[in-house]
This record gives sequence, C-alpha cells and structure tokens, in this order.
Amino acid sequence: LFPPHLAHLCPIRALANWLYASDIEDGFLFRKIVSGDRVSRENTHMTSECFLEMFRNNLLDIEIDPAPYGTHSFRRGGCQWLYSCCRWGLIRICDWGGWSTEFSNLTIVKYLISYADEPSERREDYLNPNRPPTKRCFSCGRTCHCI
Repeated sequence: LFPPHLAHLCPIRALANWLYASDIEDGFLFRKIVSGDRVSRENTHMTSECFLEMFRNNLLDIEIDPAPYGTHSFRRGGCQWLYSCCRWGLIRICDWGGWSTEFSNLTIVKYLISYADEPSERREDYLNPNRPPTKRCFSCGRTCHCI
C-alpha cells in the first residue's frame, strides 16, 4: 500500500475498488493490450487502438476534449509527475522510461514540457518575496510549490 498522502495513486486500493464496483466473479479482469489490428471482444487481448478509443470515450464522458490525448499521454504524464511531484532526476526518469541518457537531442524535454501544460506558479511570483508560504512536500521533504 502507498502511504496515506498517496492513497489516491495506490494500485492495490484501485484494484480493490475495481473488484468491488465491477462485481466480476470469474474470467478476466483486464484484457491485455497488444499492438496490431483490432481484435474481437471474444479475444482476451486489446489493441492499443482499441484502448485509445475507449480512453477517448472516457474523456468525452467527463466532458474533456479527447483530441489532444493519446496513449503517449500516459508516458508524458508519468514523466511529469515523477519530475515535478516526486522530484526524480532526469537520468532516473530516462532509466525508468527506457530512454537514452545521451542528452544531445533532449528527447526527455519533449516529455516534461507540453503545450497543454498549465503553469503551477505565476511568472510574476518567481522572485516575489511576498508570495504565500510554501508547504513541505511529502515526497521529497523540501518546501516547494508543487503541492
């Protein structure tokens, strides 16, 4: 189990909630995602295209425009969360994502910065000594504006 301040990200809690809500008593809980052509419902595998269609339908259900999102959004979001919230370094993120640590082309920057990002701090507050106080970060122990 994740600690209480990360309970919303805990896969064990998520699975327990899914089992309770789905009322599934036998068979597969989740279908495997594979590359290739779309497969039938009888098959136990799901293509990335099928997953993307369902993901975009979920976004429509909560009234979010699905156009800017794809399966890559999960990798990008993971990188941004690990960097901004968990304070992982670039080399560690590259190792986790399976990317090269050869920083000549800065591929990692494409994952950390997106046109869809919302700034977490106003530009005029960067050096403002009168801005509101920061809170101690549960993940890294530093005082920062990430929470």
